Amino acid sequence: MTAFLYIHGFNSSPASQKARQFMAAMEHLGLAGQVRIPELHHHPRQALVQLESALAELDRPLLIGSSLGGYYATALAERYGLKAVLINPAVAPHRLFDGQLGPQTNYYSGDTWELTHDHVQALAELEVPAPTDGARYQVWLQTADETLDYRAAERYYRACVLRIQAGGDHSFQRFVSQLPALLAFAGIPSGQWRDVDFSTFERISSD
Repeated sequence: MTAFLYIHGFNSSPASQKARQFMAAMEHLGLAGQVRIPELHHHPRQALVQLESALAELDRPLLIGSSLGGYYATALAERYGLKAVLINPAVAPHRLFDGQLGPQTNYYSGDTWELTHDHVQALAELEVPAPTDGARYQVWLQTADETLDYRAAERYYRACVLRIQAGGDHSFQRFVSQLPALLAFAGIPSGQWRDVDFSTFERISSD
């Protein structure tokens, strides 16, 4: 049975809207037991330990990475030959933190922490060459992403399946409408989900 490892983004959590919508859909399909959405530590090295632990519990899951989670997912997909769906993924995030070192607050838990040069160095250590086995990746981008320039991901993942939508934002508007494509990519038989009205999960918001 296909398993799923959802990897949230920077200062995010399993309480994010996409994570909650995804889990609700998987519960509806009877697949919740095959889903892991770990609450990641802010330090990349500790986050990777958590992700490796989740991988050990699952049988070659489909990775779903949002923003910074897309960067983590790419590193793991390349390391283990896994499939991944990347949602507005960060490309080389260690190069994006100029002027942002210092106090941070998690959007959902309210926990505060300090972004340091060591965090940035740890992210740099995870960088991998642009994927060449494009069949293992779907990369979902929205052009009005206010946080990341979608063109960086378009270039980096040029060998992969790109799904680029005009407009939207960094959170990826109407994420649930794309879940049939994700389930098909994961190899879930269409008879299990083709009659589901995924728009019902749009009403699930973040905490």
